Amino acid sequence: MSGTPEILGGRVAVVTGASRGIGKGIALELGAAGATVYVTGRSAAAGRLPGTVHDTAAEVTALGGHGVAVVCDHTDDAAVEKLFTQVREEQGRLDLLVNNVYNSPAAARWLGRKFWDVPPKAWDETFDVGVRSHYVAAVFAAPLLIESDGLIVNVSSPGAERYLHNAVYGVAKTALDRLTADLAHDLAGTGATAVSIWPGIVNTELLQLVPADEHGRREVTLPGEGTFDLNAAESPRFAGRAVVALAAAPDLHARAGQAWKVADLATDYGFTDVDA
Repeated sequence: MSGTPEILGGRVAVVTGASRGIGKGIALELGAAGATVYVTGRSAAAGRLPGTVHDTAAEVTALGGHGVAVVCDHTDDAAVEKLFTQVREEQGRLDLLVNNVYNSPAAARWLGRKFWDVPPKAWDETFDVGVRSHYVAAVFAAPLLIESDGLIVNVSSPGAERYLHNAVYGVAKTALDRLTADLAHDLAGTGATAVSIWPGIVNTELLQLVPADEHGRREVTLPGEGTFDLNAAESPRFAGRAVVALAAAPDLHARAGQAWKVADLATDYGFTDVDA
């Protein structure tokens, strides 16, 4: 299904936190499907990790969509409101909001730590950007999405269901999936809806910093969780293919308010990762 030209032609999407990582992968697949994609994030210039909103927007356009870069701090409610005002003024519609923005570098500091070793500031970092920002974007996007029978996709995690990384991470992802369920409840009857997706381990730019050993293996060990082969990890575009499939799915409303593993959606809708 992925890469089918114009499957989402005429659709307009906003993908938050799309300078790199999963957000970038989603934006690129939406572009490959012909969508206009507003790419948001704080990265106007490359830092320790590669990627900016401008780079992603240019790649979206090169793939056949139309990329629009918007530098936006998603902790600034006024800036988020301005973003959706811009979308209405420039496009007159919004079909898809993908809430992906997340402070991964901050969260990485506390992987595998017991709760008494995770400072209260980590709670604020995780919830402000990983939960509250999604709610704020949904609030300002909702009028547009209701007009177009649109979709909200929240990028969540199996940490909502089982222990993963640390207590703060799990509670935040549980909260996000509950938010998805309640957004879908409120949207019922409007034509719009909301779902969560759960990517697996994704080979993002952050994990690409992990070097290969003498045998060419790139492995990462997460305390208490195991060792994982990054050469077998999902690409960021795999999640993007899931979002494209959901946006075009005739059974979308049967999935409303629920969380779906990207790998299961691949089986259901018949798409593969970039390496097949």
